[in-house]
Parts: sequence; C-alpha cells; structure tokens
Amino acid sequence: MANSGSLPTSTQKVLRSGTPVDVRSRFVGDWSRGFEVAERVVDQGYRVRRLSDGTVLPDVFDENDVRPQRRRHDPGVY
Repeated sequence: MANSGSLPTSTQKVLRSGTPVDVRSRFVGDWSRGFEVAERVVDQGYRVRRLSDGTVLPDVFDENDVRPQRRRHDPGVY
C-alpha cells in the first residue's frame, strides 16, 4: 500500500527524526509501541529506532505503517 506520490497523503504529515511512533506489525497488523523515527527515506517511508536498545531496524516502513505515538487512553489503543 505504498503512496504513489513523493509526498505523504493529505491526512498524513512528515514525521521528523526523533518523533515517538507506533509501528504496524507486518505479521498481525497490530500497532506496537517503543519506537522513534530514525530517518525519513524519501519516496519509501521511514526507518525506525527501537527505543529499548537503540537499534535502527534495517527495513524501511511504509508511511501507512508508522503513526505518531498515541497515548494509552486514546480510543483504539490497548
């Protein structure tokens, strides 16, 4: 589900490095906490850093699979 254009869709904004984010699991589809944006890869998505150990994950995540971290009491977050 990659965005065909070079810019995020109108409902998304560009996330800056260091922004705390939730990442959608590719296997289950659930959102996982504990990450931050390491870098934006233009026309591809984002590399993310795992906060628990500082590791930057090797995959680039589609912009639809990365969202600003939500507070635990937000609807839809368990």
